[in-house]
Amino acid sequence: MAKAANRAVPAPRRATRRRQTAESDIFVELDLDGSGRVEVVTGLPFFDHMLNQLGKHGGLDLVVRATGDLDVDAHHTVEDTGIALGEALAAAFGAKEGIRRFASVAVPLDEALVDVALDVSGRAYLSYEIDFAPDTPGLGSPPFDPQLAEEFWRAFVTAAAVTLHVARRHGKNAHHVLEASFKAVARALRDAKRVELAGVPSTKGVL
Repeated sequence: MAKAANRAVPAPRRATRRRQTAESDIFVELDLDGSGRVEVVTGLPFFDHMLNQLGKHGGLDLVVRATGDLDVDAHHTVEDTGIALGEALAAAFGAKEGIRRFASVAVPLDEALVDVALDVSGRAYLSYEIDFAPDTPGLGSPPFDPQLAEEFWRAFVTAAAVTLHVARRHGKNAHHVLEASFKAVARALRDAKRVELAGVPSTKGVL
């Protein structure tokens, strides 16, 4: 009987990152080819809920443990989590060989509808067209200011070196709009990370 041809075993697309500052301590563990197992504790229950959406709908195994100066503000914890998560994503992608790279999706949640387009490009750019009135109440306790979502995505995009467009098409309820946006980014990432080609998906030969 002829022996089966040897096949290269794909390298695991996993990474861990820890970010420690005077304001926060963030640990992230990420597996791009996971099954949606998520363990998140940030001290901000609504933010935990959003990161759970990102892991579950993105097909990621994701661990996030964050502590920060929530007695001052949630900003440092949210932004530094975005940085650590983005760095882990970039490391897990590695040279990005064979990935689909581009993805776009529209995700509804009740009256909310959010469009997302993603390019795992090696170039950081964020277009975020979701605005909330300055007096929009925070979500959860301690409260998560809805405007902090933009700071999270900006930090994430910069550290991950991806291009991300997020736009609200419809929606009034802040919870619904934000949840739809996190689910939409997750679904776009799930599509863009798929390995379906040979080589790096760029005419430059590198991303």
